[in-house]
Amino acid sequence: MKYCKKCILPDTRPNIKINKNGLCNSKCSIEIEINWEKRLNEFKKFIKMIKKNNKYMYDCIIPVSGGKDSTWQVLTALKFGLRPLAITWKTPQRSQIGIKNLENLVNLGVDHIDFTINPIVEKKLIYKSFELEGSPALTMHMAIHNIPKIFAEKFNIPLIIWGENSAFEYGSEDKTLKGSKLSLKWRKKFGNLPKNFKKISKGIKKEQLYPYVSHLNKNNKKIREIFLGHYFYWDPKKIKNIVKKKGFISDSKPVVGFYNFADIDDMSIITVHHWMKWYKFGFTRLWDNLSIEIREGRISRKQAIQIVKKEKKLPITQIKIFCKYLNISQKKFFTIAEKFRNKEIWKLSDKKKWEIKNFLIKDYKW
Repeated sequence: MKYCKKCILPDTRPNIKINKNGLCNSKCSIEIEINWEKRLNEFKKFIKMIKKNNKYMYDCIIPVSGGKDSTWQVLTALKFGLRPLAITWKTPQRSQIGIKNLENLVNLGVDHIDFTINPIVEKKLIYKSFELEGSPALTMHMAIHNIPKIFAEKFNIPLIIWGENSAFEYGSEDKTLKGSKLSLKWRKKFGNLPKNFKKISKGIKKEQLYPYVSHLNKNNKKIREIFLGHYFYWDPKKIKNIVKKKGFISDSKPVVGFYNFADIDDMSIITVHHWMKWYKFGFTRLWDNLSIEIREGRISRKQAIQIVKKEKKLPITQIKIFCKYLNISQKKFFTIAEKFRNKEIWKLSDKKKWEIKNFLIKDYKW
């Protein structure tokens, strides 16, 4: 494994490459300073065009969870005079804080659809995604991407507004995917869509899969999808401070990772999804968050490593909730998780403990 010399991301993270200078292809290796005033003017011009050509009730759809980013997206859309329709894929495990933040988002002044998928179908797909792909959130991502496209087409809504572009924030070899547009090519590369969905959905009727697949690979040229983070500088802490003034509430402590204001609207699915990175890639959600903090200049790389040293890896509370939801034992859970341990990086020590060779931290306690 190789690690970025500026942040702490490893080259095992999907789409991350370390260049000859030891920097990863996220923001760490960006050399050109972005003219944000120019991009703001581009956004204003684009929105003016959208509003001028739109004869229908809504100017845009904003996929929302009630989290800090979607709250910020709604605030920004309203600020620039857009008429948004907010749409949520309703997690089967919405947290109490998630309920409050979603209510707060809607009360900012938007129409809202809370889309609940057949819970029997959804539970089967979440289990199969975990069992076959090592990630329970894959079909969730399908629904999150597909449902807004369904309503955009049905209601003649010309625009879907997303948050940050992960290709830009976390790295991509393909520079064409780092821009303002969410294309089919981007969705296939960064949408977390499972490759073997036919196997995952085996035994489920085609019509029951409509919320997941009906519009995923459909290219309607009348509907545009953009990343708001292309036009406005995306910094999770600054966004949190903006939405806090408008009623968004954080948790008492982080559920997963470094931030107590992210990944808090769901009780276990997203936590397990992130935790499986440890098995597959040898890093955790904490590393993602800390790498952002390093790039923003709020902590040093040395400080980030010290935080990683103290990380408690096992989110046992969320794992118990997840097992109860799927009606499986913890033994079954860990048997499935173990199947996805990446043997290219993980090795059994003489003490029969799994360790990562050439790990970022030399004196790490395994």
